Amino acid sequence: MIRAKTFTGTDLPWNGETEGVWVDAQGVTPDELARLKAAFPLNRLAVEDALEQGHWSRAEGYPEHAFITVRSFARPEKADEFTERVSIFAFPQAVLTISSAGTRALGSVWNVVGRESVNTPGEVVYEVLDQTADTFFTLADTLEAEEDAIEERVFKNHRHNPIPQVFDLKSLLTQARRLSADAREATALLARHAEGPEGVRYRDVQDSFQRASTRLDTLRDYLTNLLDLHLSLQSQRMNEVMRTLTAVSVIFLPLTFLAGVWGMNFEHMPELPWRYGYLMAWGSFLLVGGLLAYYFKRRGWW
Repeated sequence: MIRAKTFTGTDLPWNGETEGVWVDAQGVTPDELARLKAAFPLNRLAVEDALEQGHWSRAEGYPEHAFITVRSFARPEKADEFTERVSIFAFPQAVLTISSAGTRALGSVWNVVGRESVNTPGEVVYEVLDQTADTFFTLADTLEAEEDAIEERVFKNHRHNPIPQVFDLKSLLTQARRLSADAREATALLARHAEGPEGVRYRDVQDSFQRASTRLDTLRDYLTNLLDLHLSLQSQRMNEVMRTLTAVSVIFLPLTFLAGVWGMNFEHMPELPWRYGYLMAWGSFLLVGGLLAYYFKRRGWW
């Protein structure tokens, strides 16, 4: 599918216009690609990069045009691993974008072309890249909310095991960090080939990708700290359990000693024939055990 829009905001069927127009090609067929090549002087290497599945973010200043392809997340508000990619061919009087099925950024910018801040090729390229950078901030917001939820469960439910969730989020953060870093490097290269206002705009987008990368790094460090906190809490709870078990063992230790003494079969043990010997034994057990339990409770050991 090929659609076109003038920089005044007017949609029109594309009939080969190459000036004053933004041409957006999604899921291009061989025939449509041939039409684009016939209309625009497309560099062969740039076309190969745009059509290659799974290509990383990169940019280049070709003699025919400036080129950048940027990969970002398709559903950042859901924090899944699905990505999307847009390739931008920037000409002096036109912009060509190629993607497999469109992107969030393309849809957002398409609706605002023709307004005061988006009415030149450079402004269109800037807005598409800027909207792409925003997807990483949206993803960071989503991941931050998930991290807060995990932290709350860690403190409220000591039986909750957050390790699988933490490692899933760390894997997604690693992927997001790599994509944002690639996009930052690609935008930086595009800025070096641009002059005037375009260069300033591209450097601004480069800064956005840099800030997104920094925030993702912070979230990844926070996840590492959260995992360390969980392990520390588990160790603390284990220490509390062991301390309780040790206190119980210590309480029963003298009782076991007394029971062992009175369980010996010597003939001349005065307590054995005594009428109240059994009650005295139980009283001793309760008194010794109670005093030890009270002492441990006062010291906070139980």
